[in-house]
Amino acid sequence: MEANEASELQEHAEHGSHDGALRPVAFTMSVLAVLVAVTTVLGHRTHTEAVLFQNKATDQWNEYQAKKIRSYNTGLANDLLGVVTIADKDAAAKIAKGYASHQEKWNDELKEEQDKAEGLEKRVEEAEARADRFDLAEALLEIGLVITSVTLLTRNRLYWYFGMVFSLAGILSALSVLTLK
Repeated sequence: MEANEASELQEHAEHGSHDGALRPVAFTMSVLAVLVAVTTVLGHRTHTEAVLFQNKATDQWNEYQAKKIRSYNTGLANDLLGVVTIADKDAAAKIAKGYASHQEKWNDELKEEQDKAEGLEKRVEEAEARADRFDLAEALLEIGLVITSVTLLTRNRLYWYFGMVFSLAGILSALSVLTLK
């Protein structure tokens, strides 16, 4: 075997040992890429959920407003009956009683509609809080992935460890969604 061939084999063996040493880094990058994708999808779904709840809350507030207008109009009609003289006192009393029962019914329904709308708004806030955590997790995982990839360029494992810190923070942020309602 010639001297050149021996030195080439030695360089090839050294190069191979570097690649083997970086296999955990490459595997970590693959796992991080999958985690980024999953976190992104979960974040998008949670944002969509917040928008859907916001639409439902808006519809519920519209229902509340419509009933509030009906209640106000009924009150005006009842007030008008109080100042207008009607020849048939029995008919006037019956109409006034009908308006009063409608007013009572709408007052109960208004409270119910308001409670439903406020409940939906609370769900919007909860979904937005979860989406914010997923967004933070996605950003931290992406930062961890990029920093980890620098290890392949520099062959310095310090970047791998530093990237793992960001990645762990991203994973914790994603898992913190479970602590929220």
